[in-house]
Amino acid sequence: MQKGDLACDPRGLIYEAYRIEGIEEVSCRPIFLDWALGVPGEEDTVAHIKTMLEHYEPDWPDHPMTKLLHSGLDEISTPRRRKRR
Repeated sequence: MQKGDLACDPRGLIYEAYRIEGIEEVSCRPIFLDWALGVPGEEDTVAHIKTMLEHYEPDWPDHPMTKLLHSGLDEISTPRRRKRR
C-alpha cells in the first residue's frame, strides 16, 4: 500500500499518521480533524472511518489513530440533542 491508495484518504493523512513512530493521540487529533474537514459533504464519513478501521486496525490495534478513529466513529454515530431556548 502506498500513500493515497485508500479512496477515503486521498491525501494519505491517516496513512502517514500510522507511520509516524511514537506518535501520541494528541498529535493524531489535528491529523484526523484535517482529514475530516477534507471529506466532501456528500460523502459518508462513517463509511470512510469504517473502511480505514478495517484496513489499519488488524496491523495496528493499539495505535493512537486506531483509538481516535473509533472515537470519531462513536461521535459521528451518536446523535446530538440541541437545547431549545
